[in-house]
Amino acid sequence: MRTPPRFDRGHTDDLMTFLTSSPSPYHAVASAAERLEKAGFRQVSETDAWDGSLGGKYVLRGGAIIAWYVPEGATPHTPFRIVGAHTDSPNLRVKPRPDSGAHGWRQVAVEIYGGPLLNSWLDRDLGLAGRLSLRDGTSRLVNVDRPLLRVPQLAIHLDRSVTSEGLKLDKQRHLQPVWGLGDDVSDGDLIAFLEEELGLPSGEVTGWDLMTHSIEPPAYLGRDKELLAGPRMDNLLSVHAGTAALASVATSGDELPHIPVLAAFDHEENGSQSDTGADGPLLGGVLERSVFARGGSYEDRARAFAGTVCLSSDTGHAVHPNYAERHDPTHHPRADAGPILKVNVNNRYATDGSGRAVFAAACEKAGVPFQTFVSNNSMPCGTTIGPITAARHGIRTVDIGVAILSMHSARELCGAKDPYLLANALVAFLEG
Repeated sequence: MRTPPRFDRGHTDDLMTFLTSSPSPYHAVASAAERLEKAGFRQVSETDAWDGSLGGKYVLRGGAIIAWYVPEGATPHTPFRIVGAHTDSPNLRVKPRPDSGAHGWRQVAVEIYGGPLLNSWLDRDLGLAGRLSLRDGTSRLVNVDRPLLRVPQLAIHLDRSVTSEGLKLDKQRHLQPVWGLGDDVSDGDLIAFLEEELGLPSGEVTGWDLMTHSIEPPAYLGRDKELLAGPRMDNLLSVHAGTAALASVATSGDELPHIPVLAAFDHEENGSQSDTGADGPLLGGVLERSVFARGGSYEDRARAFAGTVCLSSDTGHAVHPNYAERHDPTHHPRADAGPILKVNVNNRYATDGSGRAVFAAACEKAGVPFQTFVSNNSMPCGTTIGPITAARHGIRTVDIGVAILSMHSARELCGAKDPYLLANALVAFLEG
C-alpha cells in the first residue's frame, strides 16, 4: 500500500520561512541544524571521538552539514541512503578590503560569486549577511536584513544603445553597490558598522565571509497563488526538502533498512573543490567514521558504500514559455508536474538506467509524478554534485530536482506544489 504523503502546502509555507532565514550558506546550515535538533538529532564535533549509538547526529563545517540517523538493527555494513544538495547560491561577495567609493558615493567592493544573472542584482534593495571571525577564534553569524546596499543601473539617457544592443555589464566596474555618501572612504568602515550591529567591541572582527542578498521576501505569485517566487531556491529548496525528509523518517518509528543521510555542501556554484564542497573529503570521512564508530572494519565500509545510493537534488530548468526553442523538443518539464530526473550521457549528470529505476520506485511509493530533463543537444548543460559524488566515493548517484525559471537570478520562480512533491519523494527514497 502506498505511503500517505508526509507533506502538503504547509511545507511550501515553511520553505518560505527557511529561505528568509538563510541568506548565506552559514545561516542555511544553522537553520537546517535547528530543525534537526527539534527532531532529536544532536551535533557531534569532528575533533571528538565518536560512539556508535543509535539516533540522529550531524556535523557542521562552515557552510556544510552532514546529518545521519542510525536506526534500530543497523549493522556496521548497513548501506546509506543519501540526499545530496548544496547551500550556496550565486551572488555578490564582499572583498578583503571592502571600503571604496568615488565622486561622493560610498561603496562596498564586491567580487562575483558563481554565475549570477548580473542584471537581476541591479536596482534591488540588498542586505548583507554571512560569517564574522573574531579575535578569540570564534565566529558569529550576521544578517543585516534591511535596505543597506544597491547597485544602481545607468539611466537610459546615458546609454541609448541598451534597448537595441542589450545591457552590457563589466563585472569590475558596474557591479559595485553604493551604501552612503561621502568623500572620505576609510578602511574599516563596513566592518566597524557590522561590529556595532552585533554589539561587538571595535577591532574584534579579524576575518569575514560576507555576501549580499535581496531583502524582498518569498511570496506566492499569480491569480491562484500557484507559483512561488523567492531567492536562493537554487539550491536551498533541496536543502529544505532533504532536511524535512530526514527529520520525518527519523521520527516516524518505521523500520529502516538503510541509514538515511543528508549531505548539504558549500561551493557547488564554483566547482565544489573545498573542504566543505562535494569534491572534498567531508562526506567520505563522516560516513567512514560512522561505520568505524559502530565497530566496523574497512571491509564493512566497502560493503556499506557498495550498497549506498545518493539522490543529488538540485534545481533544473522548466520549459520557458518565451524561449521554448532553447529546450530539447521532446523534454519540456513543467511547473507543478513533479520533480525532474536529470539525464546527460556525457556525465554532466550522474543518472543511468538503474538510478532511474530507484527514483521511479520512490516516486511510485510516494504517489508523486516525475518528469525527465535532457538538454538541447546544441546547448551544453550545467552540472551538479552528482558526478563528483559518484566518482569520488564510488556511490551510485542519481540527479534529480525541481524545475524552475530564472535560475541564478536574485529571485527565482517555481510551482508552489513542487517543493512538497519533492519532499514526499525524498521521504520514500530514504525509507528504502
